[in-house]
Amino acid sequence: MSKPKSNNAKTISVALTLCLVCSVLVSAVAVGLKPAQVENARLDRNKNILVAAGMYDAQSDTADDVAERFKDFNVEIVDLSKGNYLDDDALKVAGIPDRNAYDASQATKNKALSEDLGSNDPAGIGRVPKYAKVYVKNDNAGKPEMVVLPIQGYGLWGTIYGFLTLESDMNTIKGISFYEHKETPGLGARIEEPEWRAKWSGIHSYDENGNVATGVTKAGTPKDNWVDGISGATLTGRGVSNMIQFWLGEQGYKPYLDMLREESGQTIDNAQANQSTLTAEPKTELAATLPVANGKEA
Repeated sequence: MSKPKSNNAKTISVALTLCLVCSVLVSAVAVGLKPAQVENARLDRNKNILVAAGMYDAQSDTADDVAERFKDFNVEIVDLSKGNYLDDDALKVAGIPDRNAYDASQATKNKALSEDLGSNDPAGIGRVPKYAKVYVKNDNAGKPEMVVLPIQGYGLWGTIYGFLTLESDMNTIKGISFYEHKETPGLGARIEEPEWRAKWSGIHSYDENGNVATGVTKAGTPKDNWVDGISGATLTGRGVSNMIQFWLGEQGYKPYLDMLREESGQTIDNAQANQSTLTAEPKTELAATLPVANGKEA
């Protein structure tokens, strides 16, 4: 008896049908999970902002705690070249429909919203956004108590993303956090460790002439007002150093920070003097530093 001939057309048809069904199912799952993914990304970003601001306890804080504390921050869009905030009308002119949804990292892919740094690119980011999103926590008098600045720059293996927080003098570093990078585990990745990040607290960003006065040294070579690097991670440290100096400089947030300092009647000199007095005062517990929420959530 002869064997039945195989039906290639039928086999192909079944295979195509299965592929179509599977692709539809995968797409449906991806679409269904998208809101949760977006929410998780937002929560992680806000958590890292609080980490840089010294307002997050990894041992006890919940997602609800993060959401509540983040309400203390106002979200502002800054014109980096001029240092001023964009109001709603200016945002429309700039092509930014929603300040909360604005992503400066994505803006670097838009030529209308960014500038090519060419050879003047110490942080290795290629393009710098014309407008940056910052997070401002005001005191009860409505004056900036601290400001959290997004920062990014190339490390050893890829771009490092983080947040840098300055105190009310717009000179003293309060904290720093890193939330995305490709650095080597056990070496460059140690920039995430609380012990290393704590070394930034109290560092002055600028000298008396307004020049950027801090960065990361090579491990084992201490330098006043600089942070000691991580042993075996020299290139990562150099990347972080370049990143800090870029974003605190004229191409980054300096015009904005100068504007805030001028509005509060401070100079670099008296800001440093005021901070020296403040550091002599006893520190308060976290709970005592949290005023009533009065800001906007991104």
